Amino acid sequence: MRRRRGLSAEEARLWAGVARSAIPLKGRSYPPLPPEVRVEKPATPAKPAAKPNAVLAPVRPKHEPPVYLSQHAIEKPTRRKLAKGRLAIDARIDLHEMTQQRAHDALVGFLRQSQAMGLRHVLVITGRGGTAGSAFGSRGVLRRVVPQWFTGPEFRPLVSGFDSAERHHGGDGALYVRVRRPR
Repeated sequence: MRRRRGLSAEEARLWAGVARSAIPLKGRSYPPLPPEVRVEKPATPAKPAAKPNAVLAPVRPKHEPPVYLSQHAIEKPTRRKLAKGRLAIDARIDLHEMTQQRAHDALVGFLRQSQAMGLRHVLVITGRGGTAGSAFGSRGVLRRVVPQWFTGPEFRPLVSGFDSAERHHGGDGALYVRVRRPR
């Protein structure tokens, strides 16, 4: 028979907080809160001084979403309609297995054609990419660079906004794109 491990002080404190959010049964009371456990942080060693001529690049955490310059996200009501299928996706392009140059050329041509045809909302499928150790060595390059392309001067006249797609349209590996109206 397995022995159950007891709750740590932090787990007990969290559980008591959750239990206090519920109404207790008749004849029962709220569980007592255990005393808080203070954890002393170890002293951090002093950082060495940077070289005076060194150029430090800004560091962004991996979980922070990328910042898109001068592009607007698709409005929430429009995005919700696209996701639920109440607003049709006029066309789609799949960039899987393409090199960056080939994908760039195909995407420019697709968006120019979509704009000429008067299409408003399209789906661009970039793929999610594999892990660093995958058989193909792919790490989602197109997934990262396509949003950067949209902020560039070549795509600005074609794209008025974009946002990540819902799971059933490709999730992290696809983008809803609003095509700019021709001038």
